[in-house]
Amino acid sequence: MKPTDTAGTSSLKFYDRWINGNTDALDDTKPVRIFVMGTNMWRDEDDWPLPDTQYTAYHLHASGGLATEPPSDTAADTYHYDPRHRVPTLGGHLYAGLPNVGDPSLAASPADQSANEQRDDVLSYTTGVLDHPVEVTGPIELVLHAESSAADTDFIAKLIDVHPDGRAMFVTEGALRARYRDSTAHPSPLVPGHIYELRFELWGTSNVFLAGHRIRLEIASSSFPRFDANTNTGGPIGQESEEDLVVAVNRIHHGPDHPSRVILPIIDR
Repeated sequence: MKPTDTAGTSSLKFYDRWINGNTDALDDTKPVRIFVMGTNMWRDEDDWPLPDTQYTAYHLHASGGLATEPPSDTAADTYHYDPRHRVPTLGGHLYAGLPNVGDPSLAASPADQSANEQRDDVLSYTTGVLDHPVEVTGPIELVLHAESSAADTDFIAKLIDVHPDGRAMFVTEGALRARYRDSTAHPSPLVPGHIYELRFELWGTSNVFLAGHRIRLEIASSSFPRFDANTNTGGPIGQESEEDLVVAVNRIHHGPDHPSRVILPIIDR
């Protein structure tokens, strides 16, 4: 069957080049093809990340605000992460269920995160209502100024598209196990109460946040079973029992001295 959509046509050209050895098959195509969510369109590009990307910091504010303007006041948000009461995975990039477990909430999907956002161990930071579309296409970096009462803990962040009807739809996510903040080969425990600048990536994406929508950053310390639950001890997680588990008091700082922010790749054409 001959495909009529451009995505299918490009796939055949790709296979023709690299499987059949037709060196001319890709001559009339660009090297990058992306699907832009929100507008739900395929688009061809010359490079990745896109050359005209404007990396823009969206700062965390008190009372759950998220804005390009940095905050003038120093503040912090605190939550307790108890590995016995993990935040459940809702949708996301990968199927997170066990074999033969047909829980639809674990299927890979842009699932609504509203239920999790009602928990007291999930923080949300949200922009005002957008008066024009905002395209976010490319790699995303999160910079958190954070502390913990534990020797180790996780920080998990999600980028959310908040619809006018209140649905909080998953766009992309990233995670950091704090003991590996400096090196994956040489873990080091946290000093309880010390504020660290933690940097980690959220998976790259392409999404247009439409006018009337809002951009949200969600922060927690668990998403199970997508990620194995950190016991917060700094020890070998797979060998610990429930008696070993520690509740972590985690705190996200923001303000002039602790500029926690998510850096979004904005495309403005």
